[in-house]
Amino acid sequence: MRRWPLYGGGLALLQAGLLAGCDRTPDIPAPPPATNAVSPAAATPAPQGPERLILAFGDSLYAGYGLDRGQSLPDALQNRLRKDGVNATIVNAGVSGDTSAAGRQRFAFALDNMKRKPDLILLGLGGNDVLRQISPTETRANMTAMMDEAKRRGIPVMLTGMMAPPNLGPDFGVQFNGIWPDLATRYNATLYPFILDGVIGKAQLMQADHVHPNRNGVDRIAARVAPVIMTTLRNTE
Repeated sequence: MRRWPLYGGGLALLQAGLLAGCDRTPDIPAPPPATNAVSPAAATPAPQGPERLILAFGDSLYAGYGLDRGQSLPDALQNRLRKDGVNATIVNAGVSGDTSAAGRQRFAFALDNMKRKPDLILLGLGGNDVLRQISPTETRANMTAMMDEAKRRGIPVMLTGMMAPPNLGPDFGVQFNGIWPDLATRYNATLYPFILDGVIGKAQLMQADHVHPNRNGVDRIAARVAPVIMTTLRNTE
C-alpha cells in the first residue's frame, strides 16, 4: 500500500501536544475493568445479514476524546458500514492516553471480554509514544506482541498507523514510520498508513487543541477508512 504524503505543519504539533489533553503518567496502569475496556458504539440499526464483529483498539483517537457520546471514530465507522449494508458491530476499546506499552498490557484482556472472537481488529496506537519520544524499538516490540497475540487467536488485523513529526529528526522518523508497513507485510495485515491523513493541520476539522479531530474531522477519517474496512472484511470471509 502506498505511503501517505507528509502532513505539513500539523506534524510539529505532535511532539509538543499530540494527545496531551489525555496524557497520563509514564507508569503503565493495571488493565481497566471490563466496563471501561470495551464499550459498544452507539449505532444506527443494523442491516440484515451476518454480524461482522470488530474490535477498535487504540488511544484517544478511537476513544473519542473531546467528543460527545456516539461521535467517536468507531461510532462513525459503524454507522457508515451499516448504511453501506454491512451488519457491523464495532466495540470501542479506545483508552485516552494509552501508549503501545499500555495497550499491550490490556490487549488480551480486551479480547477475552468480547462476546465472541471478533472478525477483525482495528489496531491504532503510537501517538502517545511519539509524544513521549519513546524509542521506536520499544514501540515496535509492543506492536509486534499485539500482532502475535492476534495471530495466535486467528483474528485478522487492520492497522491504522501513526507518523512521527520531522522535528524529531530523520533517524527517528525512519525507524518509527516504518513500524506499520513492516508489520502489515510481516503479518499480511491491512494498512491504513496514517490515521490523521487529510485532517491534521486543517483547523475546520480539528478541535481547539489542534491535535484531536472534531466531529467533522472524524467523519472525514471515517469516510476514508470505512471502504478499507469493507474490503478487508470481504477478503476475510
